[in-house]
Amino acid sequence: MRTKLVILILGLTLLLPGRIKAIAGSLANLKLSQSTQRITIKLDTTGSRGGVVFDHREHEAEINPDQSFRHKARAGVACVGCHHTVQNITETKQFQKCSECHKPVGDPANKTDSQGIELNSMEIYHRLCISCHRASNFKVSNERIANSSFTKCSECHDKSARYSRYEMVEAMKQPEPPEPEPPVTYTVPPQGEIFKTPIDKPLGYAGRSTIEAPPQTSPNYFARPDRWRIGFPPDPRYVYGRLINPYRQNVFKGDYPIFGQQNFLVVTATSETEANLKRLPVPSDVSAANPDSAEFFGRGRLFNFNQYFVFSFDLFHGDTAFKPVDWRINIVPVFNVNYLKAQENGVVNIDVRRGTTRTDAYISLEEAFGEVRLGDTTKLFPFLRGRGSQNGESPYFDTTSIRTGIQPFVSDFRGFVFSEVNLGARLFGNYASNRYQYNAAYFNLLEKDTNSDLNTLHLRDQNVYVANLFRQDTIWKGYTAQFSFLFNNDRPGIHFDENGFPVRPALIGDALPHGVKAAYLGWNGDGHIGRLNITHSFYEALGHDSHNPIAGRPVDINAQMAAVELSQDRDWFRIRGSFFWSSGDKRPFDGTARGFDSIVDFPEFAGGQFSFWNSQEIRLSQTAVALTSRDSLLPSLRSSKFEGQSNFVNPGIFIYNLGADAEITQKLKAIFNVNYLRFQYTEPLEVLLFQPGIRSSIGLDYGAGIIWRPLLNENIVVLAGVSSLIPGSGFKDIYSSICSGEGCGAKPKNLYAGFVKLKFTY
Repeated sequence: MRTKLVILILGLTLLLPGRIKAIAGSLANLKLSQSTQRITIKLDTTGSRGGVVFDHREHEAEINPDQSFRHKARAGVACVGCHHTVQNITETKQFQKCSECHKPVGDPANKTDSQGIELNSMEIYHRLCISCHRASNFKVSNERIANSSFTKCSECHDKSARYSRYEMVEAMKQPEPPEPEPPVTYTVPPQGEIFKTPIDKPLGYAGRSTIEAPPQTSPNYFARPDRWRIGFPPDPRYVYGRLINPYRQNVFKGDYPIFGQQNFLVVTATSETEANLKRLPVPSDVSAANPDSAEFFGRGRLFNFNQYFVFSFDLFHGDTAFKPVDWRINIVPVFNVNYLKAQENGVVNIDVRRGTTRTDAYISLEEAFGEVRLGDTTKLFPFLRGRGSQNGESPYFDTTSIRTGIQPFVSDFRGFVFSEVNLGARLFGNYASNRYQYNAAYFNLLEKDTNSDLNTLHLRDQNVYVANLFRQDTIWKGYTAQFSFLFNNDRPGIHFDENGFPVRPALIGDALPHGVKAAYLGWNGDGHIGRLNITHSFYEALGHDSHNPIAGRPVDINAQMAAVELSQDRDWFRIRGSFFWSSGDKRPFDGTARGFDSIVDFPEFAGGQFSFWNSQEIRLSQTAVALTSRDSLLPSLRSSKFEGQSNFVNPGIFIYNLGADAEITQKLKAIFNVNYLRFQYTEPLEVLLFQPGIRSSIGLDYGAGIIWRPLLNENIVVLAGVSSLIPGSGFKDIYSSICSGEGCGAKPKNLYAGFVKLKFTY
């Protein structure tokens, strides 16, 4: 056994050195083979300084060390640095050798750079390589390269010819690229047939185009003369309009021309519903509704309901995004149904046999006008042209237009003197880059329907002339000043309203027909001075009344009105304070009427519709005139705001107001309002009522309300409010019986009003 072991050891000793040497040789050959395989690209194999060895994998690792994300370079380095044919999408076929475009020296296919240097293959190799391997002993384009990472050209060029020409060429061979994807091709129609371009639908409910497109004569283009109806391909991001959806584009909303390229139609339908419950001082009249009633003042609760359906058709021509319309035709028919329920007779009609309820309906053409743009303001009025004017053309497109027909108009910022929708003609425009605006208007007023306040087709023989001028940024940035002139010529006449009550002349005094001629000079302002918002107004009224019914004689008119409102915004909250004064007449019989009255006012002031005094009509018992009219601040003692005549013998008033507006959310706004009211002089009331000693205090008026826009736009609006008047001593003197005890009504009740308005617009 020992002999066998010795022989085995001697045999291994003789064989092992040879095997170790063979294994070492094999490892060396493997290393050489791997080294050879690493050479994937060799550049300039025939160069005088020897072939350049370029290891793509080694350079790629240098560019992007993470081999799991090939061709993803770090910031500032990418494959496109060498293969500048690479586009947005990386594809194998885009990676080409430099020599595909850059040929050997002297090839006429080579391009030159801005300095005229030929961009041959050698030049490109040097520029690309040396941009990383800065060689200090080499010149490119006669410009020395500094800050090198190596110093010898031989570090790149294999001048020792360690690799054979065959190996170099074989190593330069690249794997065959994959088959390129076939390009997208279109089917060529047969000869003589034109490829039809597909037509996409417009986004909105565009209607049919009235522009005839010429036939397509080339597959390269398709004429689309209707630029408004260029369609979009189907895409989930686009929502197409519908006829019944007012929030999408629609041919009936003016988004697309109705015919031609500049003629648009806007159709609007609106429903306005109002319900109003209130208690007012109402006499029991000569025939009380309650046979057991013994009080002079009866039950004053009234319920009023109004439903308006408004349709608007606005046809206009022009590019209104850039300039005013060239012409416009606007038609607005209105249908109204109204209902009134009272608790006493003689309220709904002068005939007490009509009872305590009334239902009425009326259809009116509330607006019907045409408008034409006359041209640039400086062309029409040469005296406004500045130096260097080119034929009067305005560089700011200041323009002037004229509008005739039944149209809306407000003479000042808050509607203190004239706010109407009536028959007239109006010249209006702007000047000096819209810093100045002006109006010159004439109105021949139509009679109003009594129960709906809509226009009738009957003229009332009253003319109103208006001229005003606005100037923006007057003294302060953001403050607009306005100067106004108005003239009212209300001729004598006899008129009864739809319910049988006499309104012209008013049934007071000797009730003779009379004419009123009054001129108004006004200064108004609106805007802000710094953080303080301001609105103010002052009017002087001058004229003549041929026979005032209270004075019983002709009177000259000399009256004034002043108003100011200051407010400040603090984020979502605005606090405001205001003051209103209209002059009163202390001496009713002296031949001068000093009590201020308007033409037809509609003031948005001192609480507006959320004020009891402003929103309700309070009539004087047994006089056929009102202490104040609905939507008016003036105690003018006229028979009707719309159908009666101005009366300048009145008590005048002081109103002290404090209010606040709170934007609770983007959709909900709350309004709070408090007014204290006093007559300036009570002598006209004492003469009219044959009651001496009437005191000045009217009382405390307070109210609150909300405005809710559930869709955050004007398509649905809900308004609701409540208000009340706590009578003062003067109001009690007017509306209390001069006695005490049961049935005398010595203690007048507090007055209140509540309303809800719903407005839907399509």
